[in-house]
Amino acid sequence: MDRHMSYVQKHPKVTKDRLAHFMSKNLLQDVNLYAALYDGRVSGAPHVKLEIWAANGLERPTFAVAVKQEYTPVDVGHSFGPSWASHWVRATLQIPEEFADKEVRLLFNPSCEAMVWSETGEPLQGITGGNGQDRHIDYVVTKRAPRLSELQHQPLCIVLYLEVASNGMFGNGDNLIGAPDPNRRFALETADLVVYNHDAWAMYYDLQILKDLADPLPDTPSVRAWQALATANAMINEFELGDPDTIAKARAIGAQFFAAKGGEANHQVYAIGNCHIDTAWLWPYDETKRKIARSWSTQMDYMDRYPEYKFAASQAQQFEWLRVLYPTLFERVKEKVKCGQFIPIGAAWCEFDANLPCGESLVRQFLLGQRYFEKHFGERSKVFWLPDTFGYSSQLPQIVKLAGAKYFFTQKLSWNNINKFPHTTFRWIGLDGSHILTHMAPAETYTAQATALQLVDSLKKHKDIAYSNESLYLYGNGDGGGGPLESMLERLRRVEDVDGMPKVKHAHPNEFYEHVEKTAKELVSWKGELYFELHRGTYTSQALTKKLNRQCEMLLRDIEMLSVIAQTVDSKFVYPAEEITRMWQQVCLNQFHDVIPGSSIEMVYEDSTAIYKEVVASAVALKQQALSVLVASSTDAPHATGLAVINTSSWARTEVIAVPGLVQQAGCVQQMRKRDDVALVLATVPGCSVHAVDLSTQAAAVEQVTPVRVVREKDGSVVLQNAFVAARISADGRLTSLLDLQQQRELVPSGASGNVLELYDDLPLFWDAWDIEIYSQEKVRPVLGARITVVDEGPLVASVAVEAKVGKASSIRQWISLSASSARLDFDCDVDWHENRKCLKVAFTWDIYSDQATYETQFGV
Repeated sequence: MDRHMSYVQKHPKVTKDRLAHFMSKNLLQDVNLYAALYDGRVSGAPHVKLEIWAANGLERPTFAVAVKQEYTPVDVGHSFGPSWASHWVRATLQIPEEFADKEVRLLFNPSCEAMVWSETGEPLQGITGGNGQDRHIDYVVTKRAPRLSELQHQPLCIVLYLEVASNGMFGNGDNLIGAPDPNRRFALETADLVVYNHDAWAMYYDLQILKDLADPLPDTPSVRAWQALATANAMINEFELGDPDTIAKARAIGAQFFAAKGGEANHQVYAIGNCHIDTAWLWPYDETKRKIARSWSTQMDYMDRYPEYKFAASQAQQFEWLRVLYPTLFERVKEKVKCGQFIPIGAAWCEFDANLPCGESLVRQFLLGQRYFEKHFGERSKVFWLPDTFGYSSQLPQIVKLAGAKYFFTQKLSWNNINKFPHTTFRWIGLDGSHILTHMAPAETYTAQATALQLVDSLKKHKDIAYSNESLYLYGNGDGGGGPLESMLERLRRVEDVDGMPKVKHAHPNEFYEHVEKTAKELVSWKGELYFELHRGTYTSQALTKKLNRQCEMLLRDIEMLSVIAQTVDSKFVYPAEEITRMWQQVCLNQFHDVIPGSSIEMVYEDSTAIYKEVVASAVALKQQALSVLVASSTDAPHATGLAVINTSSWARTEVIAVPGLVQQAGCVQQMRKRDDVALVLATVPGCSVHAVDLSTQAAAVEQVTPVRVVREKDGSVVLQNAFVAARISADGRLTSLLDLQQQRELVPSGASGNVLELYDDLPLFWDAWDIEIYSQEKVRPVLGARITVVDEGPLVASVAVEAKVGKASSIRQWISLSASSARLDFDCDVDWHENRKCLKVAFTWDIYSDQATYETQFGV
């Protein structure tokens, strides 16, 4: 028997396990490769002296404040907390003489996030503590420690400050999306100075690639997979702990594998680093501001060490926060932008939700974003970058092109849970026929880990490979920030052109799209909405947020129109451009794709509600200023004996309007709404105009319309009727008839009804605030026991109140009303909600049969 034969092919699983153990930090770590990664290690005083100061409550003090405080000694094992608290650690580092001429790093693991600051207040690098795949706890103190003779025989001492944030990369909850634990604590696990062994780490990265390529064995065999496993096994056989020469020999074996190049026709991957920082999600806005600084400072350090590295960051709002709060870091970003390594991208103010905001909001997102990029970085973004949003409106291609962009990137549709989206690279056609070149990363993630298997997936999962043999690959830890790690950059260096894998190059996304434009053949087209088949519950979560968003959108639109008109009639009126821009920035911020959909933690909605209310207050004040000018300038104003009514719509409207503060007078106010004792007035106003309504003529005006009336039926039902429709409301609050009087057509089928309140289970498979699963429709409980009361009986408005208990502890009150001026039946609902994981819906059955339905979308249908 040959004692030196290899058993790789006969027993591949054994060899794979051997490889895993050889690289493990938990098994055999005292004798395997892990034991060689550091050539020296010291901890504790005098080499690592730690002192701490804790900020008050949940304050996030600046460096200038923190550096002036009194610090007390602290050791490894200290517990940071509670959740969201800030602690500052002063680390005085004394490098031992035996570390001379070597690269020295600080390993600092607070089990949470932190920022490394210089003694003079420069933000240097982020720290991600813990033991997850996003772990990043090393900081390069010096690339070469000087000898004592170079320092007049005084040891080198360096002072650093570490701003510790008591939250993990994904906040303070459990199971990723759990509610935050307000008392979570984090242990300081490590604070060591180490000598970094570049050769041992290089061997470690070689083996990571080989291990990944061999992973499919033996189930999915290939020549290169067997070669990768055999190469790794031979490298292990060559290694001897404590003998540096064996590392060099082992790496030489690996170099033979990596020297085999791929063919000219190999798939081309364009790699771009990113960290996709959610502007708010499982953490509040204020923590995002620190995440930006932590993440981007880290990436700029990598740019210095890896000249080929390119990193993209979207969301103008995040750049603006950095500019204001970390000005020196912002200047470093600008330098890296000039040299082409830091790439501002996305074209928008933030990565917004594309379903709920109105069309004007979508326009503002691009207007604010592109102006910002052009002002601070000298050019607009060509790529609309929206990797994580829950669906894409059919109006976007036109807006994107009008904003100066021409390409679109996403990958979210890979999450579809019913029908997989059929394309990777295609032309997306919008409502007006505009089209933009679109790409969805075939690796199906925007937080790839730069592994060999994921890179191979970029080829295997590419759905349009017949037309385009290239793909984008977004890598780096994300959602909570962080970005690419040193290990990812090292792995990518090794696989730029290796047989058995796609070719890989670091590239600006523009380069990818421009090459596709030149070389792709017969790309397919997709017309209309890119519908996301998941997270359907985001249309209903956090209803107040959605209501306030729409209120702000309407107010801002009115302010702009009224202010423009006011400026034309009064040259002294100053158009509030700066304040309008600021308010739009705030509204667009809250349209971030985890805020307005309702998928963030409670702290986020405390912040967003405060922002909305501040915008509403400012907007109302500006609206009043413009209205004052318009009313004063109206030619009818001196003769008016009543109201000035402004119609900001572009069409004439005849409506019954509620006027708070107006008291009932004979011949003037014809009806007071009983629900809130507010006067009702009938007004006809042309589009985009101010019109004086003479209250003394209200009686005559009301006589010109058919008054709305109430008919009580013997069975307890109530009929609300005007000139257009007659609506019957049953004694239990259901709409049993809606008769179109103009067409003499009944719209509710016999035996059916509308306004049927129904209670559903809200128990998704995982994404609690996001999803309503299809099986929820199988279990429905009608709300019974409602009762109605006639409230208003005309002549301008007739209404009934419907009250019902819902579930175990909730209630609803509806006001169903019909005005004399409209065929629309209005339902206003107040719900006192105390149910757990339930969903309240209202159902209407109509006598309408059609294979098609038309729905409104931004700027179209």
